[in-house]
Amino acid sequence: MTTQVLPTVDSAAPAPKYQRAVITTNRKVNEPPPAALTVSKAAVQARSRALGDAAWYARRRLAALKVFDAQPMPTLTDEAWRRTDIRPFKWGEAALGLTGAAAANGKAQRVPAGLLKPLAGSEQGGQLVVVGDEVTTASLHAALKRQKVIFTDFLTATKKHADLLKKYLGKTVAIGEGKFAALAEALADGGVFVYVPKGVQAALPLHSVAWVTGQAHFSRVVIVVDDGASATVVHEIASPDSTPGQPLHVGTVEVLVGKKAHLTFVELQSLGRNVWNFTHERTRVKADGKADWIFSAVGSHLTKNFSEIDLDGAGSTGKMSGFYFADGEQHLDHDTQQNHNAPHTTSDLLFKGALRDKGHSVWQGMIYVAPGAQKADGYQANRNLVLNRGARADSIPGLEILADDVRCTHGATVGQLEAEHIFYLMSRGITRADAERLVVDGFFDPILQRIPFEGVRQRLKRSIEAKMGG
Repeated sequence: MTTQVLPTVDSAAPAPKYQRAVITTNRKVNEPPPAALTVSKAAVQARSRALGDAAWYARRRLAALKVFDAQPMPTLTDEAWRRTDIRPFKWGEAALGLTGAAAANGKAQRVPAGLLKPLAGSEQGGQLVVVGDEVTTASLHAALKRQKVIFTDFLTATKKHADLLKKYLGKTVAIGEGKFAALAEALADGGVFVYVPKGVQAALPLHSVAWVTGQAHFSRVVIVVDDGASATVVHEIASPDSTPGQPLHVGTVEVLVGKKAHLTFVELQSLGRNVWNFTHERTRVKADGKADWIFSAVGSHLTKNFSEIDLDGAGSTGKMSGFYFADGEQHLDHDTQQNHNAPHTTSDLLFKGALRDKGHSVWQGMIYVAPGAQKADGYQANRNLVLNRGARADSIPGLEILADDVRCTHGATVGQLEAEHIFYLMSRGITRADAERLVVDGFFDPILQRIPFEGVRQRLKRSIEAKMGG
């Protein structure tokens, strides 16, 4: 087994300095590839007209389509995909040409009240709710308006904040990174744009909710916290469980944290149980900046997520805290990377997950330290709790170190419920179900303590109870 980091070139967008580190194997898969996923130029143009695109973004859609057409479908022979089989999805039947509103027959479904409650404090700086491709709520606190903070949906940003959006769009996630990244740009019908100007301290959190309706949704989230600024952003993507068929969500998340800036980004995924979810996400942090990225995944039928944090400036810090719980036949695949591209950088990743029934999780992580990135300090850990025989967790940590004065550690564990712990609790008069629930709560407590917001902790605790049958 070997690892390698290679340069990459993407003509459609500025290229990153490196390509995702890849673990190569000699594994051969003698199975047919997934059915072809095709999108016509006419469908992209029709979507562009239906959404009233600005001319510049209409051109970007067609450029992305060319990149999409040139990319092969992922297969089980691709290392990043070899544990995630996407062949059962009926790609030939996907309704990719419809906007969210049309796919929902024009009936905006009601967003559950629980998703709209403040999670990062009692008062919010703004709330944005997007149902399909329709904005149903858009508010921003007067104090943040005076500070020139921008908090709007992605399509509105392409028209009203074009110059600013063009400056940052595609600078973190390039469309050439994968077929689904290109698809998200070509068919985007929703998303969020946040811009916090230089030096602005946005004390009140911003809360956005994307309520996915219909059979296909393509989202783009762009968050920029400029030099010396700070902000807290909570973004949730969710959908009803009642949507028939195989709903599809494809999205990108691009986050830029400027010099001496600080962003706390809470990202919650609670999609319906039959949704197929594919996302490319990256956070870039400049010199002396700090990003605290909190991530949870409890929904979808299948998720394939690429999440990277790039420490591009000296003294930058990135913290990634991940929570996931798969039950039923859920398959959650998270591919993370911590890239130390400058000296004196610090990254800290902890992902914890639980599996029950036939749930399957995949976590593949890599710490990369670039040549010359001395004094880098990287840590990654993945802990998994398997609750019954049918569940499975695959955990693959990795290091790619190209500097000689660093401190990087990693580890992964997969364990089961300790019978003696359950026995001890039951001997105190606690039922087996409650005993198991207590042990699972204790397992997740270290990750919950990394979350600074009581509302988010309570939301995740409720999801644990629901998954445990409480």
